Parts: sequence; C-alpha cells; structure tokens
Amino acid sequence: VLLVESGGGLVQPGGSLRLSCAASGFPFSSVVMRWYRQAPGKERVLVADISRDGGETTYAYNVNGRFTISRDNVKNTAYLQMNALKSDDTAVYYCNTLWGRDYWGQGTQVTVSS
Repeated sequence: VLLVESGGGLVQPGGSLRLSCAASGFPFSSVVMRWYRQAPGKERVLVADISRDGGETTYAYNVNGRFTISRDNVKNTAYLQMNALKSDDTAVYYCNTLWGRDYWGQGTQVTVSS
C-alpha cells in the first residue's frame, strides 16, 4: 500500500491549492479516503473524508464551505481542493485510508502566509 501526496506549497491568504493523493497497492474504490492535517505543535486532525463511490463527504466545521474532497476511482487518486485559505490552514496535510490497518502518506506542507 502506498499513498503519495502532492500539491502543497506557499500561498497567500485567500488563495487556493489542490492537493492530490495517488494510491496504489489496494482496491482504491473499496475504501473510504480521508485527509488529515497537523499544524506545528498540535495533534493531527481529520479535515474531510469521502465514501467509496464519492457520493458522501464530510468536513471539519472549520473547513466546511471552503474545502472540497473528491476522488477519481479510475486514476486511484483522491483530491482536496482548498479555497479561501487562511493562515490557520497552515499544516502538513496527510491522506489516509484503512485497509486492514491505517495507512498514511508522507504528507505535503501547506503554508498560508503573505
């Protein structure tokens, strides 16, 4: 099982980024996919998750309306579109899935700063 995040970077407040999570080694369409983030000195927290077919999504209260999680079960990739970014969104973002056990990517840094 391999999860590889990409798309992070430095963005100004109010800007947008799209994160990707490329998955391999398991039947992607059979699992829920999740995005977490961990800010410096804080615990890792759930940001969003998406059902196996992409029909159901949930969001943390502080990103609801700004972030959109999606998936492409042909490309075996999950996405996190982040709009109206704030400095509080600065964190390392991880994708995650449960396939027998928890699997995590290596993370991608998102920094929101002017």
